[in-house]
Amino acid sequence: MDNLKIFLCRLILLAFCFTYVGQAASAQTYEATPVSVSKEKVKVDGKTYYSHIVMEKQTLYSISKAYEVSIEDIYKANPNLKETGLKKNGIILIPVLSKAEIAANAKQQETVQEKAPQPKVDEQKEQLKKQEKARKRKVHTVKWFEDLDMIAEKYGVSVTAIMKVNNLEGRKLSARQKLEIPFADEVFEDGLLADQHPAISVENEKQADENEQEQDFDSFLWDRKINLSLILPLKADGLQCSKNNMDFYAGALVAVRDLAEEGMDINMKLFDSALQTQASEYEGIGDSDIIIGPVSSADLERTLRSVPQSCPVVSPLDPKAEALTAEFHNLIQIPTPHRVQYEALAKWMKQQMRKDDQVLFITEKGSRDNATVSLMREALESQGISIQPFSYSILEGRNVLAPLSGMMSMTACNRFVVASESEAFVNDVVRNINLLIHNKYDVVLYAPAKIRNFETIEVENLHNANLHVCNAYNIDYNDKMVMNFLMKYRALFNAEPSQYAFQGYDITRYCLEMSSRHGRSWMDKLEDRKMLQSNFMFRRENSDNGWVNEGVRRIVYGSGWSVKQY
Repeated sequence: MDNLKIFLCRLILLAFCFTYVGQAASAQTYEATPVSVSKEKVKVDGKTYYSHIVMEKQTLYSISKAYEVSIEDIYKANPNLKETGLKKNGIILIPVLSKAEIAANAKQQETVQEKAPQPKVDEQKEQLKKQEKARKRKVHTVKWFEDLDMIAEKYGVSVTAIMKVNNLEGRKLSARQKLEIPFADEVFEDGLLADQHPAISVENEKQADENEQEQDFDSFLWDRKINLSLILPLKADGLQCSKNNMDFYAGALVAVRDLAEEGMDINMKLFDSALQTQASEYEGIGDSDIIIGPVSSADLERTLRSVPQSCPVVSPLDPKAEALTAEFHNLIQIPTPHRVQYEALAKWMKQQMRKDDQVLFITEKGSRDNATVSLMREALESQGISIQPFSYSILEGRNVLAPLSGMMSMTACNRFVVASESEAFVNDVVRNINLLIHNKYDVVLYAPAKIRNFETIEVENLHNANLHVCNAYNIDYNDKMVMNFLMKYRALFNAEPSQYAFQGYDITRYCLEMSSRHGRSWMDKLEDRKMLQSNFMFRRENSDNGWVNEGVRRIVYGSGWSVKQY
């Protein structure tokens, strides 16, 4: 109970601070991580190397100095390092050099410097002045979660160089503070070279610019306050709390905070639909530019009937609410309906099919899950895919291998479609497919996205069966934007974000961006957008209907335990 109260207090305090622009956030002070020479040595192709574990905030420069080798020596020992860069807890090889080799390297460096023509002091100063006039330093706007080490690593320069250029006396930064970024080859009066980190490649620099453009919305015209209303069944009465909806709210708060930091003026109201059961109790709801929620179809319908038809209402979590789009043109259905997911899966299969491939359509005998069977069958028929239906019950599971193998091809691909959301039945099908795979059959398994949540299925069996799924949600934890969100969420709530937190962030950020870009008519100008865990691709049959999200992510469970998103 105490933890719940503390969590709610945090959320409420955060909500109050989002109604104004440009809130400052205090930054923490960080110390650079020292580099210790590893005691572990390995031999590769007859050569001896140190096995060094990269710690947070270590750089190639600091590592090379600690081991008394050059950065080029490290690159030679790790050919992929220029592409991947240093990664926390990653292992890199450092060549073990003799004292003679270290001395030779130092002497060679001195010789290179001596041979280089040295211009006169006055000429050198004049050249530097001309160079600086011809180019302009990049200006970085500090985000609330950034520190000097993060900024220095992003641009491939040293913390010291940034501090010198901006006359910083300490490492403390404030949100939206402007910092000039020195050039990597910039030399200061004391001989310090700005690039103590390895210079980032042209490709990485281009990507950094693109990311900066995505995250900075100064090109938008924040000329009005955006009224946002959230309607969620939080059950925040001190007796019981809905964790999933609270996570959604927390993700929405991060999105609001991000955009407030970037200059957007947002007035956010939160209504607890578990305590306020009538739409008439939502004070001022009709003046909203955006209404996110309620969650259930029934509550959504009541809200849609009580607000002006010009007021956009967003369905955040219930796929079944798609049915309401036939009546309400101001409804935006975010969760991709199962129908659309199955249609995307059938289209994907059609693209992959080759001549003589067999499609086995597996259903459970006596099942009540007729909706899934009908939708998947219709999706396959719409693509002109011929199927071989096969139905059995779990009690018959041990006797189906022979009839199944009789329907399969030894020379072509056998594409299994499991038209069921029953965990027990799907588990049995996957087990049987794995037994057939041992007989050297070429198999691809297609299934509803729910299969990824079944805990009783061995994940190894899904990889063996080459599972293909079209899912409304998937999170790539290697994506920079995802890592960015994770860092902010952990800093604010000291917790890991769930799928609902990602959903809250994606929906809130997207709607606020569209509203700021297109004004009050934003609902008629929805754009396709890749978000953290979802793809938004809104379509509607005509102007009398609401919008339905048809975005999916293609997921493949491949060999070597790989899970790839397409």
